[in-house]
Amino acid sequence: MMNKIIAFLLIAFSTISVKAKDLDAYVIYTSDGKKVDFFKMMKELEDKKFVFFGELHNNPISHWLQFEVTKKLYNKHKSRLVLGAEMFEADNQYIIDEYLQGKISASSFQDEVRLWPNYDTDYKPLMEFAKAQGLYFVATNVPRRYASMAYKQGIDSLKTLSNTALQYIAPLDNFKFDSTVNCYRKMIHEFGSHGGVNIATAQALKDATMAHFILKNYSNRNVFLHFNGAYHSDFHEGIIHYLKKEVNEDKIITISTVSQESTDELEKAYYESADFIICVPETMTTTH
Repeated sequence: MMNKIIAFLLIAFSTISVKAKDLDAYVIYTSDGKKVDFFKMMKELEDKKFVFFGELHNNPISHWLQFEVTKKLYNKHKSRLVLGAEMFEADNQYIIDEYLQGKISASSFQDEVRLWPNYDTDYKPLMEFAKAQGLYFVATNVPRRYASMAYKQGIDSLKTLSNTALQYIAPLDNFKFDSTVNCYRKMIHEFGSHGGVNIATAQALKDATMAHFILKNYSNRNVFLHFNGAYHSDFHEGIIHYLKKEVNEDKIITISTVSQESTDELEKAYYESADFIICVPETMTTTH
């Protein structure tokens, strides 16, 4: 009788295990498609100077793990950790500074900064963590009006801007658009050679500006954790294409987020897209 009970329990636990596997909210893969756990990933992240977390903007797993990564890196590096994000534009930096320093209220901050619609659910926890721990938070992105100018009127139109405006953009004298970089080449192909070049150039301007403000706010004693859409850092292109002109690439590590029908194995198309790839099921709910 005892043997039958043990056999029944083994079958029951085996069934529970299979069902739990079917309900994985995410699986982390290495660049070559091997499964790895969160703590193994963190061990690798802790040894790098520049960490790029590429998100799917409306994916709750991305945002939850961003917060967990931030906490773990803070536990390791304390005040040497610097945060930065695509979701905040460079000309809003002084407002962010005033908020982090406690000079203005949360309502004033949220009224005056051009926040993304999912700020409350997805980015506010990061900003509040920075405030609570006294960390610097960098608005790295080009103001959207200037990216729009580059798209509609061409990159040279930005040279007509005032010196005040130009301080929020990567230095134009050093900015070079390389249409052979795969992410930009794909964009040109997708949108056609006419409008596609301007779209890709505006995208490159964003990437170059983010790289510029990351470097401007980095010193050798710091670790910089940057949050951005995965397409801005996938395949070590985008922001990293510009950053690695000044930084040795072995100091950089990347995370990407992908969505698949099944998380059992990583689709080959995503191999090498990042050092670590967070794979979430397509049925995952969204934040907006």
